[in-house]
Formats: sequence, structure tokens, C-alpha cells
Amino acid sequence: MGHNATLLIWALIAIVFLVVMIAKFKWNPFVTLLISAILLGFLAGMNGQDLIKSVTGGLGGTLGTIAIVIGLGTMLGKMMAESGGAERIATTLIDRFGEKRVHWAMMIVGFIVGIPVFFEVGVILLIPIVFIVARKVKMPLLQIGIPVLAGLSTVHGLVPPHPAPMIAIGAYQADLGKTILYSIVIGLPTAIIAGPLFGKWIGKRIDVSPPENLAKQFSSREKGDLPGFGITLFTILLPVILMLAGSIANIADPKAVSPVTRFCAFIGNEVVALLIAVVFSLFSLGFARGFSKQDISRFTHECLAPTASIILIIGGGGAFKQVLINSGVGDAIASIATQANVNVLLFAWLVAALIRVATGSATVAMTTAAGIIAPVLTLNPGVNVELAVLATGAGSLVLSHVNDAGFWMVKEFFNMTVPQTLKSWTVMETLLSVVALCLIMIVSLFA
Repeated sequence: MGHNATLLIWALIAIVFLVVMIAKFKWNPFVTLLISAILLGFLAGMNGQDLIKSVTGGLGGTLGTIAIVIGLGTMLGKMMAESGGAERIATTLIDRFGEKRVHWAMMIVGFIVGIPVFFEVGVILLIPIVFIVARKVKMPLLQIGIPVLAGLSTVHGLVPPHPAPMIAIGAYQADLGKTILYSIVIGLPTAIIAGPLFGKWIGKRIDVSPPENLAKQFSSREKGDLPGFGITLFTILLPVILMLAGSIANIADPKAVSPVTRFCAFIGNEVVALLIAVVFSLFSLGFARGFSKQDISRFTHECLAPTASIILIIGGGGAFKQVLINSGVGDAIASIATQANVNVLLFAWLVAALIRVATGSATVAMTTAAGIIAPVLTLNPGVNVELAVLATGAGSLVLSHVNDAGFWMVKEFFNMTVPQTLKSWTVMETLLSVVALCLIMIVSLFA
């Protein structure tokens, strides 16, 4: 067998080992992820020192931002819960859309909130609302959660100004305005199919409950008056507004010549934006609601304990992903894809999809695929480059599995087993990807 085929076999063995040890033998996911990463590294021929650097670098690189985001986001979620803010938003959504249609509202919320923020940030911001809405309307948790995840994920892969689509836009020399227009036209029906429709179907087949520790902290508020909808909505959207300001400033002044642009870029960073929002929430949902400084200190301390295992597991997923990349599996996937003789839009989707499956990162898949696809587009001047951006983005969403940090985040927050996560989250991501591709191919007939 060729070198690329051998690498793919080793990667498959490591992934099967990982799934079996966690799902069947109930090994700790963090420990199993590290063992699987080391196993793959040795099978692929990496030397010990390079392997250790890949594991520690992947874990640290993944957690460098996500650990801070989860910590700050959990504090914001705790303030939303203790003040009654999450319950206020949930109650308003139920009143406006009705109990039977509230899962549609959750998809719209995920789509809007997800426009300027990373997927992980959106999950952290919205998970308290998901828990409370599901409890109040007595719907299956996944029927409420899947639409939110679908909205967030669709925007993450398809809609500028997310970094990955922006990189592809630059590589393909696509028009930003047209790409945004196409992304909304294609993204909304995609999110509807993979969100409310699939969520209703899978929610009846997989019965899960929120993790007891998180559910308790997000519903531990004593009964009383709820805060106003306006101030609550502003508090949760504050990081979204700040990140959106940073993105707009970057688009308007990409070389950051103006001090205003540099300031907006600073406050628009997800860490700074969340930090500002958390501090604001201490006043808007804390002191303004009559909590003492001792109460607020207790809230911000006790909410962090349940996130420790989640953070470690996400870091383990990052370590496994980095070994996949550094061992050459990602390059092997790209090499195989480039030998295919298919439609350019389908080829863009296929390259991104294969790299996504190999590396577990939508951003890495889209960025790497853009470098492979860009020369191909120059040889095919008739191809709609804006749709090529979306095809690459759609491919980068497919088949999220055990090497994706998002997989473990969803698994832990929704208290699912590995098989349940594969049947719900992984299927939803694949549905998003395939539906988006089908719509892209249809639109290409007329564009």
C-alpha cells in the first residue's frame, strides 16, 4: 500500500480504539484521547519528542482561548440564571412563538447570535437558555438544543465575517457582499432542515437530561421577579455586539490604519468581549438585582467547578487533532482528494470534507482546502467563486466526530454518551453539510 493509504488505516485504528474504549469500556475520555493520540503518533512513525510536542501543543493551543471562553461564558451564564435573566428570555420566547414552535425560535436565536461569535462562544452563551426552555415547555432536550447548534454551526461554516469564510473569500478573490447574500439564502433553509426538523425527529429517539451539576447551577435561582427583557437581552448580546463591531472595523479597514479600528479589534476579540460582558453582568444582573458582593463572588466561584472536566476533554480532543495533522494524515487526505476528477464546486466540498474528517477542525479544513482549491479555480474561470467559498465551508462542517473539540463540548453539555453524540450531533453536522452542498449545486445552475 502507498504511504497515504497506510496513514489513513492507522488513523482509522486510533479512532476505533478511542470510540470503543470510551463507549464500551467507559474509560475516562480525557485519558483515552491522550492514549489514542500517542498510539496514532507511534503507528504513523512519529518520534517520541515530536509526538509529545504535538500532544502538548495541540492541547495547549486548543485551550488557549477556549478555556478562557468557557470560564467567562459560564460566569455569564451563571449570572443569567441566578438573576432570572435566562428564564426571562425563555419565557418571552415561549410567549411570542408558543410552546409548540419554540424550537424554531431557538434556531433563529442560534443563527443570529452565531454571526459574529465563534461556535464555542455561542454554545456557552445559549446553553442556560436551552436548559430552561426545555424544562419549561417539557420538550426533549435535543429538540431544543439541536436547532441552536444548527444555527450556530451553519453560520460558523458559511457566513462571513467568520474567519474561515473570510480566508476563503481572500484566497478565491470572491465578492464579500455576494458571498454574504448567498450564505443567507443557502444557510437559512439548511439550518431549518438540520435544526428544528431534524431536532424534532432525533429528540423523540434520544432521551437525555442536562448534566446534574450544570442543570442545578442554571436553575438554582430563588423565585421572585424577573429582570426586564431589554436589559437581559442586551447583557447576553453585549459580547456579540462587541465582536460584530470588531469584524466590521476589520472589513472596513483591513490594514488597521485607524486607531478606532485597532480599538474595535481589541474589544471585539472574543476573550475581551466576554470579559467586558461578564463585568457588565455583575452590575446589570447582579448588584442591580439586589445581590450582595458576597453573593456575586460565590456565584462566580461555584460555577467553575463543573467545567473542569469539560475543559480537559476538549483539550484532549485538541491533542488528538494535532497528532492527526502533524503525523501527515491531513496531507494524505488532501493528496487523495486532489487526484479526483469532479465538478469544481463538488471538488471544493470534497477536499474540505476529507480534511475536516482527518483533522476535526472546520477552520483548519476550510483554510487548508482554500489553498488547494484556489489554483484550481484560476484554471476554471467560469466557476462562481462565491459559491466555491460556500462549498468549501459546507465541506468543513461534515462528520464531526471524536477528533473535534466541538464534539466533546456538545457531548458533555448535553450529557450524552459517545454513540448518542454520533447519532445526534454528528448526523446534524453531516446533514448541514450535505443539504448546503445540494442547495449550492442548485443555485449554481442559475448563478
